[in-house]
Amino acid sequence: MVVLLALLGGACAWLAFGRPTALVAVPSHDSNDGHCEAPGSDATTADIAVIVPARNEAQSLPTLLRSIASSTVTPVEIIVVDDSSTDETAVVARRHGATVISAPPLPTGWLGKPWACHLGAERATAAQLLFLDADVALAPTAIAALVARAEIVGGGLLSVQPNHRPLRPYEQLSAVFNVVGPMGTGAFALRRARPVRTAFGPCLLTSAADYAVAGGHRAVKHEVVEDLALAAHYDDADRPVTVLLGGELVTFRMYPGGLRSLIEGWTKNIAAGATRSHRPSSIAAALWVAALSAIAVSAVLSVGEWRRGGSVPWLDLATWCIAALQVHLLLRRVGRFHPLTSLMFAVPVAFFVAVFIRSLLLLLLRRPVQWRGRDIRSPARSGE
Repeated sequence: MVVLLALLGGACAWLAFGRPTALVAVPSHDSNDGHCEAPGSDATTADIAVIVPARNEAQSLPTLLRSIASSTVTPVEIIVVDDSSTDETAVVARRHGATVISAPPLPTGWLGKPWACHLGAERATAAQLLFLDADVALAPTAIAALVARAEIVGGGLLSVQPNHRPLRPYEQLSAVFNVVGPMGTGAFALRRARPVRTAFGPCLLTSAADYAVAGGHRAVKHEVVEDLALAAHYDDADRPVTVLLGGELVTFRMYPGGLRSLIEGWTKNIAAGATRSHRPSSIAAALWVAALSAIAVSAVLSVGEWRRGGSVPWLDLATWCIAALQVHLLLRRVGRFHPLTSLMFAVPVAFFVAVFIRSLLLLLLRRPVQWRGRDIRSPARSGE
């Protein structure tokens, strides 16, 4: 039974995540300065406003802002919206040349990130808006690649899931989340979901005109997973939604503030996000996680029996190794995780299941999720 479930789960993973598409650099043009010229811009500037919603991001902002400064395409505006930070977020942003907006208190019905993004978009005057989370880092050619890709797909909403760069051991626990998220969109399936109605919030590029037509962040002001809701509004407005993986061009380090911030962050997103994901792909992701769980439990039990004098569980061990290999191959698409994370996949799988159950219970019981000192409530929880 475990072998059959393993085969089913493994097949589902490949079906749901069998065609990964990453953002790639546009070819360089022959020029004296060697810069890469983006469509619709000259060699050094583009009519883009970078908008960064930031709450207590003094630690992460320097990496992002330095990466923007090193870009081959320079945005005309860099706006950091300081969302009631208690650290030196505003000071750090100004030090790196960004325009800082101090967000007023949250209006009734708004959540923090949509409010900050909305304020930044209101201030921006550029033709295109690039929303970036503070923990993102861009390769020098990333903005040029984003602009080029947006022109190819005809505008709408271009969303990129950054490639995860975990540094500390506890950050390896994000492994399964980083696979399940892209897998659940349906955008990377062998039979791709059309239309795409999900997006990745850390990196969003849109024209100001399309943003206005879709309702912007005002339309998703109360959404915990505002990126997924925003994508649905673009689709409803007949604007295309395109999702890509970050590859080598767009990266991030998730939840560097410690294990508690990692648990809070994933608790905030995972259950609510599952309700808006592409249903067939979400089912495939669930079967994959179930298969990994069954493989782990069966192997642990059979090894226990072997140590008590039973036969060597060759089949369970072989199944474990094959599953670990698949996990390794999938993780290579979404981040730079340590090989031991794949070999010990039972640990991040157990963590994923525990956090998902916690998130689901809080959602069903209409309890708030703590995030950066705020109680995060969605309409499903608060009844607003």
